[in-house]
Order: sequence, then structure tokens, then C-alpha cells
Amino acid sequence: NVDYRASSGYGRDWRTAIYRHMGGRDLQDYVDASKYVGTEYGIDPERVFIYGGSYGGFITLMALFNEAEHFGGGAALRSVTDWAHYNQGYTSRILNEPQDDEEAYERSSPIYFAENFRADQHLVMLHGMIDTNVHFSDVVRLAQRLIELGKSNWELAVYPVENHGFVEPSSWTDEYRRIFELFERTLREPG
Repeated sequence: NVDYRASSGYGRDWRTAIYRHMGGRDLQDYVDASKYVGTEYGIDPERVFIYGGSYGGFITLMALFNEAEHFGGGAALRSVTDWAHYNQGYTSRILNEPQDDEEAYERSSPIYFAENFRADQHLVMLHGMIDTNVHFSDVVRLAQRLIELGKSNWELAVYPVENHGFVEPSSWTDEYRRIFELFERTLREPG
């Protein structure tokens, strides 16, 4: 679990490192972790899997779309795909207003980098349909973009009765089964 930049408790410079570019310095902390496990433990980048929910799902998408050489796959749970469609009160403190700082929103939103998703990577996106925090339409827009780009090795799992924080045991079981199966298919050494 990477304690990436912008988390609290480390001072102003650490906390504000993502101003105008979410998925910049915070993502570099994950890249550094991937490099570390490669150097220290001999783990090849294509066997490094990244996963997270909400902001962690966003970072997962940014990692696979912008730092592909360091990650073989990922699971993005209830992830923001376009910050212009997210909670304005939260986002505007970091990226300003979309109409005033289009550049910050574009360089911080995974949907603008979907073309970089590689055929040798693997992705599962998991999202509740009644999510009132990160709206379901966000992941639908990204899925459509991946379809338009002719991308493969990705899937979308939809949970019709779930909000941002899942509550149904069957949904949790299904979600983590899918993640585990992706681990097994893509990360296990041959044989």
C-alpha cells in the first residue's frame, strides 16, 4: 500500500504536490514502488498489478494508461474517469474550475489517455450503478471510449444495487472473485 503524495500528515508541499495535476506526482510514487519491487525482488513489471477504489481506482487507470511499462494489469473500483464530472467542491480546490483550467482537467482525467492502454495489459473495472459519489456514467463513458479505440483485455463488471461503498455480501464476493481471477490469469508464473 503506497502512501502517495497528497496524503495528509506530511506537510504542505507533500499535500499540495497534486495541484493542477492529479495522477502526476502521486502516480510517480506508484511507479517508484513498481521499480523497487523489480530491483529488490526481481519482479518483472508485467507481473506488477495495481488496484484501488475511488481515488485508488483513478490512480489505477492513470497507471495503466500513462505508465504502462511499469504495470501488467489492474483493477479499478468505482473510479473517477473524468474529473470534470466529479464533485465540484472537492475537485475545484485541486484543479480549479473546468471552464477556467481545461488543461488541468485533461491531464488529470484517465479518459483522455485511454488510447495508451496496451494489448499486453489487463484491466477490470467494477462499479455500482447507483453510485452517488462517482457516477456510473463516468465508467460507462470510459468503456465506450475503450470500445471505440478497439482495445481488448479489459472488462466492466456492473453492480445494479450498489452505491459507492458496496453493502451486499454477494457484490463484495463477486467483485473480489473477479479481481482474484484476474490475478490468477495474469500474474501467476507459467506452470
